[in-house]
Amino acid sequence: MRLGSGTFAACCVVIQVLGVALFLRGFFPAPIRSSSRTEHQAEPPAPEPSAGDRSNWTKLPPPLFRKVVIMLIDGLRDDFVFGCVWGVKFMPYTTYLVEKGASHSFVAEAKLPTVTMPRIKAMMTGSLPGFIDVVRNLNSPALVEDNVITQAKAAGKRIIFYGDETWVKLFPKHFVEYDGTTSFFVSDYTEVDNNVTRHLDKVLKRGDWDVLILHYLGLDHIGHVSGPSSPLIGHKLREMDSVLMKIHTSLLSEERDTLVPNLLVLCGDHGMSEAGGHGASSMEELNTALILISSAFERKPGDIRRPKHVQQTDLAATLAIGLGLPIPGNSVGSLLFPTVEGRPVREQLRFLHLNAVQLSKLLQENVPSYTKEPGFEQFKMSERLHGNWIRLYLEENNSEVLFNLGAKVRRQYLEALRTLSLSLSRQVAQYDIYSMLVGTVMVLEVLVLLLLSMPQALSNKAELEVPLWSPVFSLLFYLVFLVLSALHVIVCTSAESSCYFCGLSWLTAGGVMALISALLCAVVSALAKVFADGRLLRKNPAHPKARWSELDVLILLGTLGHVLSLGASSFIEEEHQTWYFLVNTLCLALCHELYKNCFLSDDCEPQPCSHVEQGLVSSEPALWDRNIHCNVSKPHRVSKSPTSLDTLRGYEKWMVLASPWVILTCCRLLRSLNQTGVQWAHRPDLGHWLTSSDHKAELSVLAALSLFVIFVLVQRRCSLTSKVAMALGLLGVYCYRAAIGNVLFPWQRDSKDISKPHNLPVLVLSLLIQTLMTKFIWKPLRHDAAEITIMHYWFGQAFFYFQGNSNNIATVDVSAGFVGLDTYMEVPAAFLTAFATFAGPVLWASHLVSFLSSETRRGPAAKRSLHRPEGLLTRWPCPVLSQEAPSGSTCGSALSHACFCYALTCSFPVSAYIILVTSLRHHLFIWSVFSPKLLYEGMHVLITAAICVFFTAMDQTNTKS
Repeated sequence: MRLGSGTFAACCVVIQVLGVALFLRGFFPAPIRSSSRTEHQAEPPAPEPSAGDRSNWTKLPPPLFRKVVIMLIDGLRDDFVFGCVWGVKFMPYTTYLVEKGASHSFVAEAKLPTVTMPRIKAMMTGSLPGFIDVVRNLNSPALVEDNVITQAKAAGKRIIFYGDETWVKLFPKHFVEYDGTTSFFVSDYTEVDNNVTRHLDKVLKRGDWDVLILHYLGLDHIGHVSGPSSPLIGHKLREMDSVLMKIHTSLLSEERDTLVPNLLVLCGDHGMSEAGGHGASSMEELNTALILISSAFERKPGDIRRPKHVQQTDLAATLAIGLGLPIPGNSVGSLLFPTVEGRPVREQLRFLHLNAVQLSKLLQENVPSYTKEPGFEQFKMSERLHGNWIRLYLEENNSEVLFNLGAKVRRQYLEALRTLSLSLSRQVAQYDIYSMLVGTVMVLEVLVLLLLSMPQALSNKAELEVPLWSPVFSLLFYLVFLVLSALHVIVCTSAESSCYFCGLSWLTAGGVMALISALLCAVVSALAKVFADGRLLRKNPAHPKARWSELDVLILLGTLGHVLSLGASSFIEEEHQTWYFLVNTLCLALCHELYKNCFLSDDCEPQPCSHVEQGLVSSEPALWDRNIHCNVSKPHRVSKSPTSLDTLRGYEKWMVLASPWVILTCCRLLRSLNQTGVQWAHRPDLGHWLTSSDHKAELSVLAALSLFVIFVLVQRRCSLTSKVAMALGLLGVYCYRAAIGNVLFPWQRDSKDISKPHNLPVLVLSLLIQTLMTKFIWKPLRHDAAEITIMHYWFGQAFFYFQGNSNNIATVDVSAGFVGLDTYMEVPAAFLTAFATFAGPVLWASHLVSFLSSETRRGPAAKRSLHRPEGLLTRWPCPVLSQEAPSGSTCGSALSHACFCYALTCSFPVSAYIILVTSLRHHLFIWSVFSPKLLYEGMHVLITAAICVFFTAMDQTNTKS
């Protein structure tokens, strides 16, 4: 079956998307789980240890607090509460409680990924969610894992919730009353919190609830849109401080009537980076404030309590003890001991023992050699000492020996809890190796098939033969399919742990096996054809080896160097530097080529291959038609024509000579706009200066000027109707930004509002660079389609980072997903966010389609330059069209060649990176550095598949027209 190069490449990338998706499903594993609890039915609590049989405390201790209020402020990093923001404490009442009030303060360290849904799960279950939850954060499924909320409901507690609707999705039918707000509509930072606060006056006066949960989103939304340096941060912190004072005052007044203490918990789910986002591993994103406020935590005069560093997962065990509930079975956290240090010693030891028993059981179920773990040995020692203490206590021995032994048991338990928690945190997950292997095989098969198909796919016909129906192919296919099916049965029946691929239906798994078998057979067939063609070419010495230009060597070494750099965590964190270096070097290489052709050569036109003329007049022209699939039945002489550089005069020639330096200047300006990466991300840049509310007038002028330049650069290729429509559209963009407070009209007064549309210059300079390269570099130098495609790919990757993106989840600008939306709509928001994030590669790919289509329509002369045989990926004999060749010649579509080259160039890094992360899956930085990059690569492959489909569709349209 014959397929066009573009169609073949698009199909290959779509298959690669499936392989990457399967690999991701296996690589991001499910966390450890306890098998001792089913459907949240708790086991009977462990009895109190005793050296004899006289202790009868076999039930859970009673609740420590009558009511619990959890006030969660999204994005509340620790320095917002414990430090100063610009030298000002914006939460005075909270600061008073921390420094002098009845409270215990902590800096709670969140684990990756630092996004809302996984952090809620961590606080309520005590477990460490998997990194894949960063994707599930967009649409949270119901939580089936053992957790505090479910235990509280089972115990008859009445729970009320107001705030982020993520809680409603995680805990459906758990709340007796709730009002959810959309968490992803980040442009709203006022109403989203007012919808929570408006319920407080009524609910605080009622006595028909036991747990009240409030999740405020406004602070996080301000961070996303304006960053932590916005004046709005201070206003929001003051608002939250007043809300906390209202809740605390109400709880204190209620305690005067009941004489039973209540608990108020102020916490954050994650922090906020200096850019305003979250999701990564910087200290600003990991460290959150956690304050426990209760009249039970009496403080003596002069008692200074500094915030202690704890784990965010410790909150689950603490809440369970405080409410008199079983600790969630999957919790890896430890009880925050300061909350119970005012209780009698026997109760303290009982609480610590329950926590240690729960952790030791979890360790036994997930670590085969648990008896050799230091934490387990410490637990057993603590339990024995605890039994001795109980024996002395029941003997009514109140001597100093009892006191000292109790202090020793307490210290031993706390050390055991710390060690057990650390051991479990290291064993949080198991990889699904089988699913990873199947996905890797699919991705590598596609890469090898693309490499072996290059001679046919990049020939002048732009077609290749895919042997789907030959007898040999069918026999090999069935043999491979049977072997793979047998292996699948063996693996799935002998696997001890859960496997996603084994959990698929037999029909689905069989389809995947058939696809792998077909790909393997296609690879074998392509490999055999390459060897056959090689033998034929060796018999004909009339064709010398093609010469590689300096630009070709640079492109090849640059592409391979980037792939190799992915093996180092520092290069991944600072990948933008790699692309900046490559595009700058490319500009210098193009400058060298331009100057050489203009000043050092009598004939500036790239020299045609001498072997082409020789081959066309040889005695075996049919050989080339049979093996290289080029139509040479009627050979044409290659005649030289005046080069484009020779025809340039005056300012055009000077523009050709100056264009590389102009492009380098634009790239340098773009680097100053957005600092990205890790090492220098904290440094101020032009973007921070523009987004400051003090410079809104300057931003407004820059935005208006950018929109005008965009119109000037684009309107040259538009009809009158299109020009009018584009002008109105750009005017609408400015009006929309002015309406939401980003920029100003001349007659408006300045306001301290959110301001962040500073990336318009990125689009302007992108269009300018494309215009310069099209008119003054690619056309004069007559690069072939392969070289032009790879140059577009390089610039697209560089502009991905010029936008301010990085390989860090925190740099994803979710506010871009809500442009033009007044409510949250999942599909449009996800599409807009993805498009905004990958706007650079998409816009450069779109320009590639436009450029190649326009060159194709220009006629044979343009086609000849796009199909030059001495190009980067066409190093084999193949004739070019002469000037006399008809426009309908069989030298196929440049778009097909571009689609194939684009697919091949994108396949290299993702294939290599999958192998790298598999080998580095136990690396120290696997979750903080390598895993986010893997998600970006997966999304990039999906974008590439869409681009290749677009290439193919445009190619078909041009062919028909």
